[in-house]
Amino acid sequence: MPDFTPRPGQAAPDRLIEGDPRFQTWELDQALPLNAGWTKIQTGVWEATPGVTRSLKGEAFEYCHILSGHCRIAEDGGDSHDFVAGDSFLLKPGFEGVWTTLETVRKIYVFAS
Repeated sequence: MPDFTPRPGQAAPDRLIEGDPRFQTWELDQALPLNAGWTKIQTGVWEATPGVTRSLKGEAFEYCHILSGHCRIAEDGGDSHDFVAGDSFLLKPGFEGVWTTLETVRKIYVFAS
């Protein structure tokens, strides 16, 4: 884990569906990949306590690797998938769905927009 204090957060009111999930983000790096057509790449560690929120990716890609915990992601109009420690996945541009944190989850993320 990073040796600096994470940035705290919580679900935005317009995205909260259930519970009172709290987040912690250890942003590790950021770059401006102009040659790739992206304006920003972010990496870090993110943690959320149990709750249910909307996940909207817009034009961004997000790669996630679960370090601990258990979450379920359900794409609007599609299937749901459970993820636990050791699992990795990619949320593609245009993704809209529901993120349910069943057990406090901690993930490594790479976000490109």
